[in-house]
Amino acid sequence: MKTIKDYIRTIVDFPHEGILFRDVTTLFADPRGFRMAVDQMLHPYAGQRIDVVVGLEARGFILGGAIAHQLGTGFVPIRKKGKLPGTTISQDYKLEYGEAIVEIHDDAIQAGQRVLIVDDLLATGGTAEAGIGLVERLGGAIVGCAFIVDLPDLGGRKRLEALGMEVHALCAFEGL
Repeated sequence: MKTIKDYIRTIVDFPHEGILFRDVTTLFADPRGFRMAVDQMLHPYAGQRIDVVVGLEARGFILGGAIAHQLGTGFVPIRKKGKLPGTTISQDYKLEYGEAIVEIHDDAIQAGQRVLIVDDLLATGGTAEAGIGLVERLGGAIVGCAFIVDLPDLGGRKRLEALGMEVHALCAFEGL
């Protein structure tokens, strides 16, 4: 029987030399793999009240939409700067190889709503930490952060756990 890891391909030297890119598009393309990922990402939160799912750009949108559908909740995207119409709040953060800014609509989360944050991969934790900051600034209560892949050598899990977040990942890959 296949595991989540079996559906993920590794692309060497992308986007830079020395990087082993963990490509989840092969997982998304397979109906069994995709359903397995969504079901396993939901499992730790079974029985908990979740009011809204927040997906981090861009593959978090794919997962977040599917998870929100399964939970019968709304979905809120956190996008790169300049991609959302209307009034937003923003948060800057550092990437593995650069800096970026993400935004959320200023009315996307209501105070006290219970939020699940999802994305495909946890590396340094910078994007997720920025998303956490945005949700918390709007008054959301984060139930947890769910990922398909954890890259433990880059320290993202420890970074999020130090913020008091519950972190769930379906699999881990060593190295960069």
